[in-house]
Amino acid sequence: MSPTSDQLSPITVKICGLSNESMVESAIEAGADVVGLVLVEASPRYVKFDAAQRLIRLAADLGAEPWVVATHAIPGLDRFVSDTPEIAAVQLHGKETPALVAAFAARHPLTPIVKALGVATRRDLEEIADYAAADAFLLDAKAPAGAKREGGFGKSFDWSILKGLRTQDHEDWMLSGGLTPENVAEAIRISGAFKVDVSSGVESSPGVKDPAKVKAFIDAAKAAGQA
Repeated sequence: MSPTSDQLSPITVKICGLSNESMVESAIEAGADVVGLVLVEASPRYVKFDAAQRLIRLAADLGAEPWVVATHAIPGLDRFVSDTPEIAAVQLHGKETPALVAAFAARHPLTPIVKALGVATRRDLEEIADYAAADAFLLDAKAPAGAKREGGFGKSFDWSILKGLRTQDHEDWMLSGGLTPENVAEAIRISGAFKVDVSSGVESSPGVKDPAKVKAFIDAAKAAGQA
């Protein structure tokens, strides 16, 4: 549950798109609360099941929450989730309908489901109410027309439309899209987010995390949570 606006709370930071042990260890050492592993083959941050399983267990051993970023259509995803109890959440970041999310959640009742939604206007937030089976939401900028994946483009949206957002039965949401060490504090201030996600904004090239940028992002986000 997200705190109300009058409660002081630390910011939860997710570093997404990690693909090797060094990236995972560096992000957690820098203070990441959540690490994300992308199972979507079209992404430059893609990791295969066997590598993801090793990284998930490493992250859990180091005290961070390992999330996997996937779409419902990935072959073998159900088996992978069932065989990897260390997964803290599955982030469904495809074109899943509410019915598909509900079906996935029913098959994995012990694994929290985070539904990623593309946002451009306040009206897009109305879609949250349709996904009653999701445990939380990741709010990202809408993917460009014709894109082969739904996220990971480093684009932002109007953060002000999120101010005061409560998702009816769900108060748990994370801000994503176009965040960087330079703008994350402003994004938190404008949106009221208590959870933030970054991937391309802390990279030296697509898929390659820059440890200095990761540390700067985490430090800026955590400081903003105490402002």
